Amino acid sequence: MNIDEQVALLMQGTEYGDRDIQRNMAEELKDRLIQAEKNHRPLRIYCGYDPTKADLHLGHTVTMRKLRQFQELGHHIIFLIGDFTALIGDPSDKDVTRPILTRQQVEENARTYAEQAFRILDRNKTEIRYNSEWLSKLGFADLIKIASNFTVQQFLSREKFKLRWEKGDPIYVHETFYAFMQGYDAYMLDTDVQVGGTDQFFNIMMAGRKIMTAMGKQPNIAITVEILPGTDGEVKMSKSLGNHIPISTTADDMYGKLMSIPDKAMPHYFRLVTRWTPSEVEILEKMMEEGKVHPRDAKMRLAYEVTDTFYGKEQATQAQNDFIQRFQKKEVPDDIPGFVITPGQTLLDVVVAAQIAPSKSQAKRLFEQGGVTMDGEPLKDWATEAHAGILQVGKRKFLKLTD
Repeated sequence: MNIDEQVALLMQGTEYGDRDIQRNMAEELKDRLIQAEKNHRPLRIYCGYDPTKADLHLGHTVTMRKLRQFQELGHHIIFLIGDFTALIGDPSDKDVTRPILTRQQVEENARTYAEQAFRILDRNKTEIRYNSEWLSKLGFADLIKIASNFTVQQFLSREKFKLRWEKGDPIYVHETFYAFMQGYDAYMLDTDVQVGGTDQFFNIMMAGRKIMTAMGKQPNIAITVEILPGTDGEVKMSKSLGNHIPISTTADDMYGKLMSIPDKAMPHYFRLVTRWTPSEVEILEKMMEEGKVHPRDAKMRLAYEVTDTFYGKEQATQAQNDFIQRFQKKEVPDDIPGFVITPGQTLLDVVVAAQIAPSKSQAKRLFEQGGVTMDGEPLKDWATEAHAGILQVGKRKFLKLTD
């Protein structure tokens, strides 16, 4: 790729909320890439991950995919595990105070993070660091010096802090430390580029760049990527909302969940979780607009691509064949109503709660007569515990169950 093609790829899927900022970041990135090529020096790129949970879903991998793009272009990648920042918890996307984790919880979660990341990143070309290396050594005088670069008004203008202020909910002083700590990470790692989600805009643009400049270093370039919507296509992918796609699952499950996303969400997935270049995405979107590719076929390409990334071609092909055999040949409709199941709920409970059958007695008869299937498999035991998948009752009634 030439420099312009590299910039287009690396800026794909980015969002800043301001076109001028996006244009400035693209220009800074281009200049830095030109200098790197001229000096035969790879850029230093990093992204931090707080191990607040042990398992990752597809939404977490968006920034990893961006790191992999830099990696494939020959740059040095640092995967930073925020074992120290996790003790506070990032307040950026929260309208309540995060619970403070114990060091033992953080260490247990951190053990699994890197291994999961290596399903995308090249293990042999990735540097793993922990920010406790330097943050645990900061003294009170150091914190005062760093904090002197910011005002209280800057923090109160942040959306989530502002919301809590207006509601009269507490904003604890330690929560403002998070941005300082993340900015200091960038300074200590001496990075050229920091990758993060749009919810990290303040921490990267306002804190990281400012601290690096104040402490005599060239500010890093912010690559802030869009937030991946969940399988509902509406809100941020989240395990707590039941709209997530875990990466530690099976090829069949991943493929099936990707096929369940609404058509309107596909462009986001094209840009954020595939290995496709901007030109490849543009061609596919244009073909869809012109009716040359059916949305379902485009979604199958997407599901295959992502499943292949995590499980390889053999398992991705098998998952696709299983899906075709199980669903397409049975003429499952594209727009299936969703139903969020609760722990301990049976399929009988679901059928009644979704008003597919007016009573439990009639619902039981549907099971006994073989009129109920789950993911294409007939079910006669109405007491079966509900789980994620496609529930079919009769020939025309479907429910997409999520947990």
